[in-house]
Formats: sequence, C-alpha cells, structure tokens
Amino acid sequence: MASCRMLLLIIIIISSTIVKGQESSNRNVTLRSSIVANSDSNSTWTSPSGEFAFGFREVSPGAFLLAIWFDQLTDKTLVWSANRDEPVPAGSTVQLSADGALELVDQTGNRVWSSQARPGTVAYAAMLDTGNLVLASNTSAILWQSFDSPTDTLLPTQVLNRQSVLYSSFSATNFSRGKFKFTLQADGNLVLVTRSYPSDENVNTYWSSDTVQTGFQLIFNNSGNINLIRQNGTILRPLFNIGSLAGQFHQRLVLEHDGVLRHYVYPKSADSSPAWSVRNFEPSNICRAIREDAMGGGPCGFNSYCSITVDGRSSCHCPSGYYPRGGFSGCAPEFVQHRCDHQQAQDAQSFTFNEMSGVNWPFKDYAIFRDVGEAWCRQSCLSDCLCALVIYSNRVCFMKPQPFSNGREESGKALIKVRMNNTLTSNPGTTASGRESSSTTLTITLSVLLGCAGLLFLLSSFFFVFYLKRTKSMMVKRSHVRPAGVSMISSFSFKEVQEAANGFNEELGRGACSIVDRGTLKNDGKVVAVKKLNKILEQADDEFKAEVSSISRTNHKNLVQLLGYCDEGQNRILVYEFMTNGSLATFLFQKSPRPSWYTRVQIAFAIARGICYLHEDCSVPIIHCDIKPQNVLLDETFAPKIADFGLAKLLKADQTRTITGIRGTKGYVAPEWFRNMPITVKVDVYSFGIMLLELMCCRRSYEPDVEDEGEAVLADWAYDCYQQGALDLLVVGDEEARSDMKTLEIYVKTAIWCIQEDPTLRPHMNIVMHMLQGSMQVPTPPDPTAFIH
Repeated sequence: MASCRMLLLIIIIISSTIVKGQESSNRNVTLRSSIVANSDSNSTWTSPSGEFAFGFREVSPGAFLLAIWFDQLTDKTLVWSANRDEPVPAGSTVQLSADGALELVDQTGNRVWSSQARPGTVAYAAMLDTGNLVLASNTSAILWQSFDSPTDTLLPTQVLNRQSVLYSSFSATNFSRGKFKFTLQADGNLVLVTRSYPSDENVNTYWSSDTVQTGFQLIFNNSGNINLIRQNGTILRPLFNIGSLAGQFHQRLVLEHDGVLRHYVYPKSADSSPAWSVRNFEPSNICRAIREDAMGGGPCGFNSYCSITVDGRSSCHCPSGYYPRGGFSGCAPEFVQHRCDHQQAQDAQSFTFNEMSGVNWPFKDYAIFRDVGEAWCRQSCLSDCLCALVIYSNRVCFMKPQPFSNGREESGKALIKVRMNNTLTSNPGTTASGRESSSTTLTITLSVLLGCAGLLFLLSSFFFVFYLKRTKSMMVKRSHVRPAGVSMISSFSFKEVQEAANGFNEELGRGACSIVDRGTLKNDGKVVAVKKLNKILEQADDEFKAEVSSISRTNHKNLVQLLGYCDEGQNRILVYEFMTNGSLATFLFQKSPRPSWYTRVQIAFAIARGICYLHEDCSVPIIHCDIKPQNVLLDETFAPKIADFGLAKLLKADQTRTITGIRGTKGYVAPEWFRNMPITVKVDVYSFGIMLLELMCCRRSYEPDVEDEGEAVLADWAYDCYQQGALDLLVVGDEEARSDMKTLEIYVKTAIWCIQEDPTLRPHMNIVMHMLQGSMQVPTPPDPTAFIH
C-alpha cells in the first residue's frame, strides 16, 4: 500500500513537472506566429509572470503601435514601440516569419518595420519578465532584443551603450519622436540635447555628465541604481542612486515630452497607493536649463514662456496677444506685425503694449539702451518696425525682434507690442502690372468671416436653384452614374452648360485632354470656367470621375470651388468658379514686369495652406499628384487657389500610402514615382518645393538656354547658391527680394527640405507652414540628391 502511495506521488510530481514545462514553453513564440491589430482583440505575447505584454496598442481611433507595456498596471504604461513615428491601421499584422525576423506589415501588405533577420538561426521569440522582447536560437542565445533599440524608456537590467539614443515623445498623447534626446555620445559624454525637429541635428546641450573619453555604458541595475561606468566596469558616476528597490517597485527611466529625464517607481505592494511617482529627475529646472542662444526657441518654442508648477513640472504659456501653435511650436501673434515699408510710420500708430510682470525673454537683444525712462523706451519701440518686445528693468531698455525665445519667469517688466484691437492686416500686394495697390488692406479676420459666410451662402443658393432644375430634368437619360462621394455639387444638363458657355466660343485655355471656356450662368449672371473633356476615352473618363470625386469633398479658400458638372451621354464637363487673373504660371513667368516679392511670398504660404488642407483636414485625405504653377489660379486679389484635380488620388481614412501609376508633370514629379516605392502625401511636398523655388526666383525649374549650364536646373543651382552663401545670385535684379534676404533664406531652405530625394526626410505640409511662417526654426538641409535606395 505504501509503495502504491509512493508511485502515485511520483506520477503526480512528474505530471506537475510536465504541465509546468508546457506552461513555460508556451511563453516561447514559434516561427510563423502572428498578431493582428484589432480594437476588439486582446491577442498578445506575454512574459511568464504576465508583468509585460507585446502586441498592438490603439493610441488613437484606428491607429495602432506595435508595443511593449506593463500589462498588470491599470494604465498599461508603454515602455517600447517599433513604429512610434508611423502608427498602422486596423488589420495590420506582426509575424515572426519563417526566416526568423519580426515583420510589421500594414493592411495593404506594405512592410512598415522589421527586426534584423538571421535566417536559419532564430528558433523562437519570447517576451521576458524584464520587459525585453528577444529573438533566440535553439540554445537560447539572444540574437536580437528590443533592449538594444530603446524608444523613450529604460528598464531595470537595461544598458545604454555608446551612440544609443532615447527620443522624447512629441506630446503626452502623441508617441512619435519629439524635440529632445538622451544619448551616450561616441566620446563617452552622457548628454540631454534639443534637436532641430524634424531633422536630427543637435541644437543645444542642456545637461551633461562631463565624462568625455571616460563614459562607456549607462547601466540601470535591478536595485534601482543608474550608474555610468568606465570600460573596466568601475562606476564613473551615478546618474541616480537611491538605494535598493529590488522587488519592491516597478521602475522605469523616461525622457518625457517636456525634455526632463525622470526615474519613476510604482509600488508592487497591494497596501500602497497604485500610481507612478518620481524619485529623481534631471535637469532640476528645465525652464532655465535650456538656453538656445544661437538657434531654437527654448523649452516651449518661439514667442512662448516657461514656468515651473508646484509639482516641479514645466508649463508653457503664450503672452498676451499670442495664441499657442501646438506641441513645442510655441506661439504666434494674433495680429500682423509692424510693417517695414514706406508706410511703417503710419502703421506705428496702430500699435500699443500689453504689460506682463515677472516674465523675461533673455538673450537675442538687437538693441540695449541704458539710463532711459520707460516712456522713452515705449516710444522707441513703437517707432521701430523691427521691435516686437521690450524688457524694461532698472532704467535699461532691452529691445527684441520677432521671434523671441527662451521665455521664462523672472524679475522685470515685459512690454509686448500688439496691434490695437487685434486688427489683422495683410502685407501690401501689387496688381498684375506691378504697381502697388492703393486701397487699404482689409483685415484677415474680417476677410475670413466674410469669405466663409459668402461661400456658405453661395453653396446654399446654387444647391437650392439647381436642385429644382435637376428635379425637373430627372427624366433625362444619363450614361454614367454620379461619381462616388459627390453629394452637394450641382448636376447640369448639357444644354444648360452649352448655353452658359455661349456655345463654347470663349476659350480660356486647353490641356492634353480638355478645353476651358468662359461662361455665364443664366440664373444669376455669375461668370464661370467651363472645362470640357475632349477625349472620350477610359483615361479621360477616369480623370473626370477623379476630379469630381476629389474636389467635391473640399471646402477651402485656397482651392478652386467646383460649382457643378455634366455627365450626359458622351459629355464630361466641369463648371468652376472663374478666376480673374489666370494661372500662376502666366503671372510668374511673364517677361515683365516682375511680380512683387511680397505678393510671391504671400502666394507661396497660401498654396502651402491649401495643400496642408488636402493632406490633413479633408474628411478623406487627398494627394493632388500634379502641383505646379499651371494648376494654381489667381483671383481678383491675386489670392491663389489650387485647381485641376484630374490626377488626384484619394486615400482611405486609414491609409497613409498607396500604389499607383506615374502621375504628374515632368520637372515636378517626385523621384519615388520612378522607384517602385509607395506613394504618400510627400509627392505633393516635393512638387511644392520645386514650385516654391520658382516663386522665389521668378523663373522656371528648368531653363536650357541660360549662359551658365550650372544654372539650368533651378533645384541644383539653388542648393549650390545656398551652400556657397550666395543666395543673392538667385534674385539678381530683384531689389525687393534682395532687401529681405532673411525671408529668402527661410523659403529656400524650406524648399530644399521639400525636394529631398528621400521622402522620409521631407517635412509634412503642416511643418512646412511653420517653417515659412517663422514659428519653427528651419534646420540646415542636407544635399537633396544624397539618397541611396
């Protein structure tokens, strides 16, 4: 009987061992295993204790990161992600492929991220209890690990080697790379630096370990001590040393979006308050630590100021008369600044000061006056078109231009120059003949309000009138259905369009597949442009449907308004608002007179605003695919409007890229069209960059008949001039431009970023707008052609 009990005990022990072995082995992820991004799915690869999980996290509706997080904590704190700069839509998949690589592909099959593949050596993947995701061989040798590619976080047992980098997140809710870096440099110095976002160029070191040539590794040990060591393994200096925390707390070291490196702990005991708390941080005062004297706007961006709250965190604010731009982009004025032209003295009467005590923007003074009174200081700034801000302290007057930087709380009085009543005006424009307009410029705010009201009224009127007409003609047989997505655009009969266009006898221009005539609507006498496709081919029909579908989804002051269309029998006709001053190409490339510099600058920014709307603000993002001067029209005030959406490509709500045949016009077509690469909104950015150079230089992108062959290709010549510090050569004979070299440099540098052959280096259009507006520093651009695919 005793032997039977002993045998039973042995069987139970063996069975228990087998079960435990199976549980342990089940934590190993086999080749060809996968996880699909889905809002309703809880599929993850977890560590043996369940403390960490690897899988997809939805960070915004329909957008997923492939990530690692603390799975047992309430807030599921993220500690690593593979695709922080490019969230993927639902339906995307991560798979441990047969050749041993982790591969993340979106729902269309495009590869977004991949680990290093080691064919024939990787046997399995495993999520470890340290928070480290590893790919291992049959002998459990680690062949790849997430610890070697950190994002913004280090965990206990993790090591930061030389040239490894932590990047802060963009904001508390946007996990893409932000403005700050924490890195152990190749020379052994451990530093916190700001970078010239969106490029990776270092701008300012605001904390340093001062361990040049001696620092070797930063080790976060399990006890909670974080030490910088020498190559022989001895401690060079502790970063944070708070005694043993092993087993008592969850821990993480994070470079947060405000630029502060913080060591967090979270009690494991059920008796303690379940929350992360800060044990140590550097620097002690981020508002004073960052001093971007040469370039950059400080911790909060240009025209903002930084303060420290009661919990020791930084907070960013805008001065009176300014509004926040979002992220770390600082603040922008709610008014147009003092004009520096022949009307500056008259314009000075429109300004006053908002006073703020205890705030200063140190550095970057362009003038200092000592032993003067405050009244004198005020009047001096009001009379100076360059003065945007005065700091008055102890009878010293510090005058500062736009943009002001490194704002922080400290003693002194700030006098912020603002336009009275926040009146918004525009820069002086010119007529087509080059003469300055003598009419007083309208305020931007009033223009926007009136424009919106007028547009809504116009749309409502046309819809009502032509809805009645369309109802009466419902019996007309049509050979084509209404293009997808079109709802509020009027549908005309061919007879109505023919009458409006006076039998198509007033031609305005023609293209490869269409002729544009002038017309007049019979019901209200409105002048319109009638575009008739003259090739009834499948391609032309597709172009017609694309144009109607894309432009009918838009509503923006810098996009031409589509009033209606005709799709009857073999007739494909589009009816647009009429643009008085024709195309930008005609305006820009006329031999004489040269268009005003200020008008060209305004046109460039307005076009950027229109493209940004297409990419980011439409209900369905639109890639125009054919941005060029011929497709930008000018209204009676020379305000530009983007036209000709015949080649446009609509993106699905969860798409960022697409595959399509080559579209566009030679000279403006982005290089990726020819490289079998996925097409993104960056193709429009490239085309805009070429057109921006044309606007600045008042010449075509390619002119074969120039005397110097090096000047034939404008993009190459512009970069050569920039490199040589000779931008004035681009605007020879243009005295207006030569007197505004600062703006010329900003616009040319921005254009060079836009025409980078590597599409990942090109900024998005919202960043382009920040650069052109001066609310973001434009970093030094690399050679546009230095791209190896």
